[in-house]
Amino acid sequence: MKRRVVITGLGALTPVGNSAQDSWRAVVEGRSGIGPITRFDASAFASRIAGELKHFDPSQYVDKKELRRYDPFAIYALASAQMALEDAKLAIVPEMAERIGVIIGSGMGGAQTLEEEIRVLASSGPRKISPFGVPAILPNLGAGHVSMRFGAKGPINCTVTACAAGTSAIGEAYRTITYGDADAMITGGVEAAVTPLGVGGFCAMRALSTRNDDPQKASRPFDKGRNGFVIAEGCGILILEELSFALNRGARIYAELVGYGCTSDAYHLAAPPPGHEGAGRSMLAAIRDAGLQTTDIDYINAHGTSTPLNDLYESQAIKTLFGEHTKKLMVSSTKSMTGHLLGGTGGVEAIFTAMALYEGMIPPTINHEDPDEGCDLDYVPNVARKADIQTAMSNSFGFGGVNAVIVMKKFAA
Repeated sequence: MKRRVVITGLGALTPVGNSAQDSWRAVVEGRSGIGPITRFDASAFASRIAGELKHFDPSQYVDKKELRRYDPFAIYALASAQMALEDAKLAIVPEMAERIGVIIGSGMGGAQTLEEEIRVLASSGPRKISPFGVPAILPNLGAGHVSMRFGAKGPINCTVTACAAGTSAIGEAYRTITYGDADAMITGGVEAAVTPLGVGGFCAMRALSTRNDDPQKASRPFDKGRNGFVIAEGCGILILEELSFALNRGARIYAELVGYGCTSDAYHLAAPPPGHEGAGRSMLAAIRDAGLQTTDIDYINAHGTSTPLNDLYESQAIKTLFGEHTKKLMVSSTKSMTGHLLGGTGGVEAIFTAMALYEGMIPPTINHEDPDEGCDLDYVPNVARKADIQTAMSNSFGFGGVNAVIVMKKFAA
């Protein structure tokens, strides 16, 4: 019999809040976290807006030495993991340490440190490169630092699947528990790529919104006026536990994670294929893994990036897979408020999906003002909606053609 996996703890840093609960309240209220870039002088860039963290105090989570040595992405992971463990009331004691693991995804790892060390190399030569540079850059050090800080000695991994990394991590953590290799997992996604190279690279691809004069209106998934995604930073971490492990310690349960699907488009470096059949196959794989039918899905937290192709093709994939049931589906993109956290987005959106089930509230797609002809689903426009949903799905699609989807259910013993 398949081991059941439940979600017992949530921790997040996002452009709309410095905790999971604050972030959830913000998206339910339809608040945008997008504004002008303050991390660096972006005046020469085509896109000068981002979803940055606000008023985050890293000294609450790392000491001065760690602050100097760690890249921001690792600090975000440590902070969010601490919040998630505290929320779950899970203390990792030695006798359980080998049964608790960590899988945290990141698309770009220590992007800020990489850029800093390249500048040092160019200006001062190789002897001035920091010995802490390489460890700070490696994407797996998010998971590594969390494991070391909290003493989790079970399976450890890092998914580097671009914008699907967070969802890939959660899916693999879910499988690790169902396979019996762990009883609990610290999992999610993290990114800190609001940097000159990160922003400049996506600008060169013409992937970012250039609505610089109205930042809070720039991320507008499924709207006719969308013209690119808004880059963002942050982290979302979930605590997953095998059901009996959670019940035996009296844990609060937000939702049950029941399915995971992953496919490849095998099509293009960055663009989805028309109709995005790979996304459809990934959604179907997750539904089948959950032992459900397409008609069981009530809500989809869409990838919904606010790019012309993704939003159209994701909508087409949903209609193709769900058929007549599409008319009953609620679909929303919380990226309309947070922006796109790249590898971190799947972790944050999994939190929002779990909270939608837990509280019976569907977060809206804000800035949905001028419906696009090809995007004709129920996107829960502009205002959150009360709905007693039973089953929900979260989609993440990434460069390289990777598609990752998870399915959750409202918990019932």
